[in-house]
Amino acid sequence: MGEQRADDLVADGGTSTAAATGDEGDVGGISAPSEDQEMPLADHIEEMIKRLAIVIVVAGSVSIVVFPLADELITFLWYSVLPEGNVAQPRVYGPLEFVLARIKVASLGGLIIALPVMVYQTYRFMRPGLYKNERKYYLAAVPTSLVLAVVGVLFAYFVVLPAVFTYFLTYSQDAGEIAFGLGDTFGLMLILIAYLAIVFQIPLIIMLAIMMGITTRQWLTDKRLYFWGAFLGLAFVSSPDPTGMAPIIIALTMVTLFEGTLLVLKWVGR
Repeated sequence: MGEQRADDLVADGGTSTAAATGDEGDVGGISAPSEDQEMPLADHIEEMIKRLAIVIVVAGSVSIVVFPLADELITFLWYSVLPEGNVAQPRVYGPLEFVLARIKVASLGGLIIALPVMVYQTYRFMRPGLYKNERKYYLAAVPTSLVLAVVGVLFAYFVVLPAVFTYFLTYSQDAGEIAFGLGDTFGLMLILIAYLAIVFQIPLIIMLAIMMGITTRQWLTDKRLYFWGAFLGLAFVSSPDPTGMAPIIIALTMVTLFEGTLLVLKWVGR
C-alpha cells in the first residue's frame, strides 16, 4: 500500500539518500535510520504510556486554567448560538448541571491544546524510526494541528451550531413551548465543537500518511467510497442528535475535507 519514499531512495539501485548523510543504519540487515534501535516490547509500551500520560497531564492542566473562566464562556457561547429572549433562558433540572457544564467547557479547552501535544508526543515516540525528512514533516504537523483544531472550532461556532439550532427551533416551535435544558443543550454544543476540532485533523493525517509512505493518494482515491461510508457511520454513531441533522453535517464536512485534501495532493503532484 505504501509507496517508495522518494526522498530516501534514488532510482539507481535504491541507494538511500539518508546513507549519504549519515542518517541510516542497519537493523537486522534492513536499511533503517541510524537512531533506530531494537527495543523490547515492554519498553515500547512503557514509553507509549509515558507519552500518553504527558498528553493527559497537559489537557488536565489547561482544563484547570480554563475552569475559572467557564461561567463567562458558557454565557457567551449559549447566547451566541440561541436567540435572544425568554426562549433561550437555560433551564437547570439538576443540582450538578451547571457544575458539569463548567467541567465540560474546561475540558474542551484541554482537548484543543492536547491535539498538537499528542502529535508532538507521537513524533517523539516514533522519532528513532524516522528519516530526517520525515521528522520535518512531523514537526511541521504540530502547529498545523493546532491551527486545524481552531479552524474546526470556528467552523462549528459560525456554521454548524447556528444551522443545527435554527433547525431545532423551526421544527419544534409549533409542537409546544420550547425550553432548553442547560445540561443537554450545552453538552450538544460542546460535543459538536469537539468533534469538529478532531474532524479537521483529517487533512493533516492524510498528508502525513502519504509523505511517510504509509499509503498513497491513488489508494485513498480508489477506496473513497469505503471512507465515505465510514465517515457517515461514525457521524451517526457518535453524535447525540437523534434528528440526524448534526450527523449529516459532520459527515459532509468529513467527506469534503477528505476529497479536498486528495484534490490538493493531485494538484501539487504528490
